[in-house]
Amino acid sequence: MIKVLIADDHAIVRTGLRALIKSEATMNLLGEASGGYEAVELVEQLKPDVLVLDLSMPDLDGIAVIKKVKPKFPSLHVLILTIHEDEALLRAALKAGASGYILKRAAEEELISAINAMLRGDLYVDPTLVRKLLADETSAAPAPITTTSLTAREAEVLQLIVQGYTNRQIGEELNISIRTAESHRANLSDKLGLRSRVELVRYAREHDLIK
Repeated sequence: MIKVLIADDHAIVRTGLRALIKSEATMNLLGEASGGYEAVELVEQLKPDVLVLDLSMPDLDGIAVIKKVKPKFPSLHVLILTIHEDEALLRAALKAGASGYILKRAAEEELISAINAMLRGDLYVDPTLVRKLLADETSAAPAPITTTSLTAREAEVLQLIVQGYTNRQIGEELNISIRTAESHRANLSDKLGLRSRVELVRYAREHDLIK
């Protein structure tokens, strides 16, 4: 059972998150915090697997919370859930130790997908922010790696990942099951030695694979 703690200063957001997490058979909601200091206290008391954390809170902001809890609980997976589409905040959150960053307007299934991705060891960034994350990076010279080891289907899946498709959307686009889409993604990740969406997009960009 995945132990989840949520921290947001808006009661209506906590209500929605509570209902969503309680509807998942594999997840157990341990508690809720309405502020940053309370979030730190509850992490120390309850020791969750996942902390769903807002960035903007009145007493202690989300990045400060991460910096307080990650040194004590390095295995804690922190998912930022925010309204801020700010590249600087995204980078700061990831640098502080967050494992995921999604927007509050994201579909409910994306939050669940993000949690599952983090628990697999992946970094999850909201698809709409991936290009922002990469936009100001100087393209490195292409490494001497080719995609010849990828099957045609894996290459298709890579293209859709670059475009920000979720596993469910990839399945719908290619008329395959979500499990099959996940399998193709795992295979291409193993072949390329890349795990997160950000790494895959960077690879595709550096090797001129973005159509």
